[in-house]
Amino acid sequence: MLMGMLAAGGLEAVVDGIREADDDNPKGYHELEQVKDLDKGGDTSWLDDARGKCLKVISFLLQHLPSTHHYKIVFVRRNLQEVLASQRKMLERRGESGGDASDEEMATMFAAHLTKMERQLAARPNCEVLYVDHRATLHTPREVATQVNRFLDHRLDVEKMTAVVDQQLYRNRAR
Repeated sequence: MLMGMLAAGGLEAVVDGIREADDDNPKGYHELEQVKDLDKGGDTSWLDDARGKCLKVISFLLQHLPSTHHYKIVFVRRNLQEVLASQRKMLERRGESGGDASDEEMATMFAAHLTKMERQLAARPNCEVLYVDHRATLHTPREVATQVNRFLDHRLDVEKMTAVVDQQLYRNRAR
């Protein structure tokens, strides 16, 4: 959702279109396959072409962003039970197993991971971070779009960002 908001607001999204929209994400994934190799220590020269654009990086891979660039990171926080419900539905649809860990164990591990990422990002002088809440984005999209626009130096169209938010896609809610 946030990548769609950024693109609608006027930021060019660095995507390759390889992972197409599906039932789990009907508006698309907005991803670049090269990002998935950040933890492998390979060539990251493609980041030069991403300067001034938006790029989706999952939380686990943020720690592998090279220190040779400056990053403005909009980090979306989402209720962990909703994340787990979403993952579970996606795995079920694909006919895959979610592993042996219970939802409670997964939530504990993921919460520890997020705490670690926040500490690491705070310690990196080349990273500026704005934390936004997923649910707040759905319920008060204009406010969140305004915060993001301010963080990204007032260069986005807040109205167009707000128009992207689709309540119908908020399907995996915490109970």
